[in-house]
Amino acid sequence: QVQLVESGGGLVQTGGSLRLSCVQIGRALSSFDVAWFRQAPGKERERVSTINWDGGRTTYAESVKGRFTISRDNAKNTVYLQMDNLEPVDTAVYYCATGIGSLLVDRWAHWGQGTQVTVSS
Repeated sequence: QVQLVESGGGLVQTGGSLRLSCVQIGRALSSFDVAWFRQAPGKERERVSTINWDGGRTTYAESVKGRFTISRDNAKNTVYLQMDNLEPVDTAVYYCATGIGSLLVDRWAHWGQGTQVTVSS
């Protein structure tokens, strides 16, 4: 019943910015923890950022800290990932994931289809 619809990926040059969006359909986003993951070819999936159900607690991977910002608008059932100062190593498919209480157990019930981010040199 829950569907996550992602958008905002694209091709940018080094130093550019993108904002990814993830809309949850079928259930109100309030009460859900949210995470962004990414996976590049030949590499393990990496958890990029998380935000708890009310937006009061966020985490970032060290590789993106200071460059990416996660936020949410529960009234719009939407979570965002603002990505600034992008680097080629950020190239990957980015996925959002949601779940109730997921931050505590690191298990995510719902996943988006992914959106491609490509950063050129």
